[in-house]
Amino acid sequence: MHHVLRRLDLNLLPVFDAVYRHRSVRLAAVELSMSTSALSHALTRLREFLKDPLFYREGHKMCPSVFAHQLAPHIAASLAVLNQHLSPVQPFDPRTSTQSFRVAVTDYTAFCIFPELIKALEKTAPGVNFELCHLPHNPALTELLAGEVDLALSFSEPDDVRHQDLDEVDLFSDEFVVIGNINRQSLTLEEYLAAGHLVVTPWNEKKGLLDTHLARLGLTRRIALKTPSMLSSPHIVAESELLMAIPSFVAGKIAPVAQVRIFRLPFRAPPFTVKIFSHQRSGKKSSTDWLKNNIFQSIQRQNLTLNRQAQPVG
Repeated sequence: MHHVLRRLDLNLLPVFDAVYRHRSVRLAAVELSMSTSALSHALTRLREFLKDPLFYREGHKMCPSVFAHQLAPHIAASLAVLNQHLSPVQPFDPRTSTQSFRVAVTDYTAFCIFPELIKALEKTAPGVNFELCHLPHNPALTELLAGEVDLALSFSEPDDVRHQDLDEVDLFSDEFVVIGNINRQSLTLEEYLAAGHLVVTPWNEKKGLLDTHLARLGLTRRIALKTPSMLSSPHIVAESELLMAIPSFVAGKIAPVAQVRIFRLPFRAPPFTVKIFSHQRSGKKSSTDWLKNNIFQSIQRQNLTLNRQAQPVG
């Protein structure tokens, strides 16, 4: 493997790159802090190894051969990548950074966190960018381990087992409430079980989280509609007799917009905790720690307002 590279002095590649760009031995030598004779000697060694003249003199310029033209973009790209990845990690400065963060989310976690977060970071970290991607499963261990995402925003219940390779930051606790159309005045357990239900299944689950808790009580509900997205769901509920269990954090914000009414869940289900998941061996520790801290602060700024908005009426 790498049989060519084992025989080649890789220090010769910057020499080739500099001569190609400057078309001059003298200017290449100045850039590389070498004497012209040392650079000429290095160029001779590379010519002998590659069995090609590489450059020939035409007046005051070093003109590349056809083979040199073919090699140049590949050598330049390889040197640029190596230089980027082998450079010492620079301290993260949010004021000047243009770093892009890839964050795995669900509709729910993105709805709770990113409006307030982006509002704050537009002032304190104007060059930072985000790519939000669908959380493929909970808690996205494989993607975090592979470095495909920097953070995952998800949730866990009290009995869930912590994974030894993941760091978890608790953001807030939430619980399910139920939304129904504006004409509904009350919600008993009997009414809940008799109704049809809209269930959001972000991972295409066969049933919702609450169905597990109902089963422990020996109860079942009729799922009339399953959808992977929360966006249209409250509006469907507003125009139908369907019920929908939804986190109270979200319910308080969408109830006035979607014209739905909020009710207490008519059976016991444990609260859940919304969390930031990250891998313990993340290669961007200083910047991801900064982001985790800003996410936590954005939640703290919202909590009191959202808790007041999300009080169920029945």
